Amino acid sequence: MTEARSLIAVLTRRGETVATAESLTAGLVCATLTAVPGASAVVRGGLIVYATELKARLAGVDTRLLAEHGAVHPEVAAQLAEGARNRCGASWGLGLTGVAGPDSQDGVGPGTVHIGLAGNGVRTVRTLWFEGDRAVVRNSAVRAALGLLGEHLE
Repeated sequence: MTEARSLIAVLTRRGETVATAESLTAGLVCATLTAVPGASAVVRGGLIVYATELKARLAGVDTRLLAEHGAVHPEVAAQLAEGARNRCGASWGLGLTGVAGPDSQDGVGPGTVHIGLAGNGVRTVRTLWFEGDRAVVRNSAVRAALGLLGEHLE
């Protein structure tokens, strides 16, 4: 993916690193980044936190937030991003949560995606909705996450 190659080049040039905490995408963002030659210089790692309790245990998401709002919430994405950055010792963290479908989760409809980004004084979340099957939603979320990071690296 061209976007991943560009991100790896920019991160390398800036001397910065990235890590992910992924629920919805189950490691696809990290896999996409590490498919690029030279990625090992800037990709610190990733947390696959598909199960709700792992979002708290591995990424440090507030258990009260999860209990009150469920796993698919903008603040969960923000805390996943912060957790990835902190736990992996990276300059940037990306956090993804959402519903790929076909069924709703915690009252949230399929196609809903929350992407968090944390690092270098940035803490932001983007909420998106994608139409299509599980693969379309997940691949669209990967592209959107890489795009969000790219916007903040420019």
